[in-house]
Amino acid sequence: MKRPERYAYPAVFTTDGSGWEVVFPDLENCFTAAESLEEAILEAEGVLEDCLYFREVQKDLIPPPTPLGRLAAPEGGLVQLVVADMPPVRRAWSRKAVKKTLTIPAWMEEELKKRDDVNVSAILQEALQQKLNLRAPVL
Repeated sequence: MKRPERYAYPAVFTTDGSGWEVVFPDLENCFTAAESLEEAILEAEGVLEDCLYFREVQKDLIPPPTPLGRLAAPEGGLVQLVVADMPPVRRAWSRKAVKKTLTIPAWMEEELKKRDDVNVSAILQEALQQKLNLRAPVL
């Protein structure tokens, strides 16, 4: 079964006056909190993406979203649709190695042949992470 590229789930935003809590009623254990509404909206997108990604990986049931009109906004709060764009999330979490062709100068290849303690793939990964200011995703 092909996984959807995007999901859209309603989120219930509530406030106690000092911060915001966000709950996705259709997705058990999928919630977050933030100090401001703006932060809560951004956090909601990230937590929804992570919750759905891990459900996909574990092959858990992903329930259909409740239609937005069926949820009532709590007093002082709101109900908003949150979209999870999954292809970038899947790429970020993926640790699957891909094969790349590498061209290096002949003299460097000769030096590599003299050593058995050099892992070119590991060196290239470290160099790319440093050069591109990247961090590997934590699983």
